[in-house]
Amino acid sequence: MTPWADGPSLVSQCPIQPSGSYTYRFGVPGQEGTLWWHAHSSFLRATVYGAFIVRPRAGNAYPFPAPDMEVPIVLGEWWNRNVVDVESDALLAGQLPAQSDAFTVNGKTGLLYPCANDTFTAVVEPNARVLLRVINAGLNSHLFFKVAGHNFTVVAVDAGYTSNLNTDTLVLAPGQTVDALVDTAAAPGSYYMAVQAHDTMSPLTFAASDTTTATAILQYNGTSTSPPAMPAMPSSSDAATANAFYFGLRGLGTPAVPSPVDVSMTIELGLGQLPCDPSQTRCNGTAAAAAMNGVSFRLPGPQASLLGAHANGLAGVFTADFPDGPPPSGTAMAVGTKVRKVSFNSVVEIVLQNPSAVPTENHPIHLHGFNFFVLAQGVGPFTPASVAYNLVDPVARNTIAVPGGGWAVIRFVANNPGTFTDSRLSRRFSPNVTWASMLFWA
Repeated sequence: MTPWADGPSLVSQCPIQPSGSYTYRFGVPGQEGTLWWHAHSSFLRATVYGAFIVRPRAGNAYPFPAPDMEVPIVLGEWWNRNVVDVESDALLAGQLPAQSDAFTVNGKTGLLYPCANDTFTAVVEPNARVLLRVINAGLNSHLFFKVAGHNFTVVAVDAGYTSNLNTDTLVLAPGQTVDALVDTAAAPGSYYMAVQAHDTMSPLTFAASDTTTATAILQYNGTSTSPPAMPAMPSSSDAATANAFYFGLRGLGTPAVPSPVDVSMTIELGLGQLPCDPSQTRCNGTAAAAAMNGVSFRLPGPQASLLGAHANGLAGVFTADFPDGPPPSGTAMAVGTKVRKVSFNSVVEIVLQNPSAVPTENHPIHLHGFNFFVLAQGVGPFTPASVAYNLVDPVARNTIAVPGGGWAVIRFVANNPGTFTDSRLSRRFSPNVTWASMLFWA
């Protein structure tokens, strides 16, 4: 992805103005599978998104048995209120946003909600091989996805092929995609596809999660519309099922893991509080904030995007002093527009830590402009001497869910010049107010 068409406003480009337009031109070298596009401005991403599918070039084959049909499955979140108001109210009060009121499958909630005729149905042929292209387009929720009476063979994640992983449950953090084969060899009939939240976050600290269940229907062609069978879903706090899925993914062994490492970093993810900004008129003293290595990110002002400032040598837009490790315990959270500069073609390795001192939520981390290898993941403290890295066939991703109270090790080559975000949560209200934990690579 070219840095000049990466999308985030004031990062790679200035915002598209109301009634304006912008044409994206970019390539996707080395990627095949399911990606997606979405808005980057405020909570508009809650409804402005779609699938982006990259198939093999003509004459090339999938590295797995060819499917008989494909079905995109886009999972989303729904608020009964205007999502811009949901965001505005939370930021004015210095709180995290309210949880969604429902989940959706291809824009529809399913029969378990009081919404008439609002169920997506995929009609499939019996004894067929169906490729489900599943996307978690939600803003906040990690999701479990199951199909009653059927198992999955995972063949790709985040537009990168994997070794076959057999499972009855898919797990997707916000922003992740999974390509999975399903054989329609069950008894002819209708089967629910079901979506529920995977939420390990402490209910004593944060608002209760969305506990609803969205459904769609997998219907065998030529069968009646009798009541579908419902899958048995994991409990929302079932970290064992989630970790078994994430930790079990493997790549195909190509390309090789880059080495040696030129840049080593440890990034600690944190949630904390900062003094209320004057614009937060409903805030009571302190406001919720997210940070990486103790730094809560602030977007630059409207004078230039980060990429424009970097390319043109503009001073005063950002500082190149993002720390390579977490601050000492007890250090107050700082704010700033900090980046980490690395040399072209550097091999960068990052230990992402999600300490149990904060509520044990799985934290999604998305790296713009690159894929990375997931070399190791675990729960509990990260102890390098006892960690075995997978340098043979690690899975490649662009988004990872760092386990609650755990860690992950990723490695990538900085071979795409520009400024790119490494972010977990970023919603901007004013230049001085955001929930953000972002690192920019220049």
